[in-house]
Amino acid sequence: MENELVDLVMDDTRERMARALEHVKSEFATVRTGRASSSLIENLLVDYYGSETPLKQLANFSVPEPRLLVVSPFDKGAVAAIEKAIANADLGLNPSNDGHIIRLTFPSLTEERRKAFVKIVRTKAEEGKVALRGVRRHGRQELENLEKEHGLSSDDIERLEKVLDKITQDEVAKVDALLAHKEQELLEV
Repeated sequence: MENELVDLVMDDTRERMARALEHVKSEFATVRTGRASSSLIENLLVDYYGSETPLKQLANFSVPEPRLLVVSPFDKGAVAAIEKAIANADLGLNPSNDGHIIRLTFPSLTEERRKAFVKIVRTKAEEGKVALRGVRRHGRQELENLEKEHGLSSDDIERLEKVLDKITQDEVAKVDALLAHKEQELLEV
């Protein structure tokens, strides 16, 4: 029984860390690299007939050129609302529409803007690492509860905490690798 509980705690911790890593990846995807990408706007909330709706539920996206993103709304009546949401998102993009589709031209990034984006990405990476450490802390608390409630030995707890630390170090290393890749992508001219 104890082993099952320990396995549950460890599996839960691994799953939470995987979700935290996925969150970091999705946060990185929202930072522009100078290339057109729908990930930058697909989660924008659009006021669609009085309810806040994610843009990806209202339109298709295509990238006909490296610096051009085309948004094709399913409902032509939503074009103005989508255009307004994109303009208000402060992404440095100026939407233009022809009544049917919205075109977003991604300007080349200046050196100053690239460095600002690198700072943003580093902040997001640090937030991800903090989240991973929080998951580790939660896992440790769960193990300590098992020690109190089910008489798990302190040697087992110490061994499991080392495993938790190793898992955390591996996940933090993944965040660092993602950060290095994103920085390289941002600084690429």
